[in-house]
Order: sequence, then structure tokens, then C-alpha cells
Amino acid sequence: MMNEKLKVHLERSFNLTHDLVVHLEEASLGLDLPGLPSNRIAGQLWCIVGARESYLKAIAAGGWQGFACSLTAPRVKEAVLAALATTHQSLGELDFANLNNVQLDLAFALLEHEVQHHGQLIRFVYANGLTFPESWHERYTV
Repeated sequence: MMNEKLKVHLERSFNLTHDLVVHLEEASLGLDLPGLPSNRIAGQLWCIVGARESYLKAIAAGGWQGFACSLTAPRVKEAVLAALATTHQSLGELDFANLNNVQLDLAFALLEHEVQHHGQLIRFVYANGLTFPESWHERYTV
């Protein structure tokens, strides 16, 4: 039951990321934090996709297999949305009921990573005068 609850939290987090990308204009993906050393929004999304792909592969294999990201156009909204959808589908294919402790640790690490990026993206949105989708208002009271 706890494993399925973890899957629900991952799905909610994945949905929030999707909602934000849908909400943002494509030109916004190229924005950064003005005056601060940081990746652009697109760089944040590239890291999210790469972490999803890498952690999901590790969970399925039962151990870390290395980091890789297939997203080659992180400033192209449709490319980002397609990669997010593919990783969300991969999450749905995992059998959370039968994960061992190593796999559970990897799944928790994936959730932590995604949520950590949400915090960063909140700063990007505020710093650039952008707005949030309704789901973010409901979840994070932004």
C-alpha cells in the first residue's frame, strides 16, 4: 500500500510539471534568473527529463545505470511535452507493489529530485514575472 502511495505522489508531481510546461509560452523556456548564475528554464526541464529517464531505468533494473537524457530540444515546448509524456508512461508501467528496498530508494530519490526542481521553477516564474497554472496554485499556494 505504501508503494502505491509513492506512485500516486510521483504521478502528481509529474502532472504538475506537465501543467507548468503547458501553461508557459514556448519563449519562456529560454528564460533564466536575471543576474544570477543559473540554467535556463529549459535547462531545468532537461534535467527533469534526464532524471526521470535515468531513475526509471534504474528502478526497473534494480540499480543505478548512469544518467542520460534523450531531450535534445529543451526550448521546444512540444519536444519537452513529448518527453514528459513518455516518462510518465514509463512510470505507469512500473509495478510498484513489488519494488524492493533499493528500487524504493530510487523512486523516492526521483520524487525528491522532481519536487526540488519545482522549487527552482517557482523562483524562475516569479523572477521573470510569469504566472502559474491552477494546479500549482492548489498544490503550492503560489
